[in-house]
Amino acid sequence: MADVNRGDRPLSPHLTIYRPQMTSISSILTRITGNALIVATLMIVWWLLAAATGPEYFETANAFVTSWFGDLVLTLSLWAIWYHYLAGLRHLIWDAGRCMDIKSAEKLGWICVIGSVVLTILTIIII
Repeated sequence: MADVNRGDRPLSPHLTIYRPQMTSISSILTRITGNALIVATLMIVWWLLAAATGPEYFETANAFVTSWFGDLVLTLSLWAIWYHYLAGLRHLIWDAGRCMDIKSAEKLGWICVIGSVVLTILTIIII
């Protein structure tokens, strides 16, 4: 039978005491960066198609891609590429059965985050 007093019960008490873990955050970031790279790829494809279409259309696309927003998207995409790459290496390590304990998994998550930021900065400096 249906519970008549639904409003009297507390809502999910675990939500107030839950502390996000690095392993869950890094897993979520891997999915977000993968999907964000699709958006950046579509922007680059649009820019290339505009270049093949004609000078007027290319000016519009190029103005968008080289604007502050386009630069932001491309810079974040560079970070996403590095993060996604390092997260893939982390999964290869896990597939080999190594670093499966919580402490090592958390350390690998931080390596992915910090390493991707450092590699992004180095890439921007070199290019």
